Amino acid sequence: MLEFIDEELKLLKGTGLYRQLRTIEKTDGRTITIDGKSYLNFCSNNYLGLANHPRIIEAAQKATAEYGAGAGASRLISGNTILHEKLERKIAEFKKREAAIVFPTGFMANLGVMTALLDEKDTVIIDRLDHASIIDACRLSKAKLQVYPHKDMKALEKILGRSQSFSKRLIVTDSVFSMDGDLAPLPEIWSLANKHRSLVMIDEAHATGVLGKCGRGLEEHFGLEGRTDIVMGTLSKAIGSLGGFVAGSQQLINYLHNKARSFIYTTALPPASCAAALAALELIENDPSFLNKLRANLKSFSAIVPIIPIILGSAEKAVKASQDLFKRGILLSAIRPPTVPQDQSRLRLTICAQHTKEDIDCLASLLQELIPA
Repeated sequence: MLEFIDEELKLLKGTGLYRQLRTIEKTDGRTITIDGKSYLNFCSNNYLGLANHPRIIEAAQKATAEYGAGAGASRLISGNTILHEKLERKIAEFKKREAAIVFPTGFMANLGVMTALLDEKDTVIIDRLDHASIIDACRLSKAKLQVYPHKDMKALEKILGRSQSFSKRLIVTDSVFSMDGDLAPLPEIWSLANKHRSLVMIDEAHATGVLGKCGRGLEEHFGLEGRTDIVMGTLSKAIGSLGGFVAGSQQLINYLHNKARSFIYTTALPPASCAAALAALELIENDPSFLNKLRANLKSFSAIVPIIPIILGSAEKAVKASQDLFKRGILLSAIRPPTVPQDQSRLRLTICAQHTKEDIDCLASLLQELIPA
């Protein structure tokens, strides 16, 4: 009955799309140990290095001692601790919103908000390069899904113009596109949404802690704080912990408490993750050195965000480049379809605050040697 699995696996292996897990024995954020050998890690989303910061670890340990390793139940049963509520208040303050709600993952946050807000009478309009969690959430919402070419505002306006008959129109976009490292044109999106009476939701997964003067995200970067109807994000990247969140009006959050199935029907985020995220947000607010160090490192690549794609074309080329770098002590993963389009396989280079100048110089030298222009 399961013969099709063998055939599919053979096909994946033959086209360079087969994926295997690497077992990590230990990490300090900057380096990672695999099979007893240390590698420089250039594919982590731990952009500020906070996942390994002593204060974050201490906060998680203290919360575990006080509350246990797990929450034990959903938030609406008996899993809602004071740490969950403190974290939500901090997120709302950080994002300059009335309230926030925390989910166990960013994927679940996107699923929760869109399936709660939309139905078959509505339409959801997304950028072609939006994250997979957005796409899946849109499909499950039963709303009519409409897709515009990447950052094409003329196409977005045409879609909005012909969508007046829908009960609700929701534009959803990544803030920082996770595979390309470019920014959504939020001022133009907001202007079009305002003109056509559409809601806007931004996914700040790769922008929170990174963009804006204080790391508050894309809205701060463009001077539009408080304008977006729904702000979603994660706590597992620059924040260095685990979880997803949605921030907005108190009315929106009250609605999600009652309607978001991925919030209602799942065990709450572990208290240790809440404590770690809370400590990380406080560090970001009170100590600009983490963001300053990241931005100093990014200058070497003339970049403003820590995601730098090195597009090589075929999956085979990307895999070979990744393997060659691994042999030389660099962990830099190949990204292949379906994560990226056909013939756009790449190395997704990420720079973190913990990287030293010597690390970056070493990487640049190897890239020049192994991947000539």
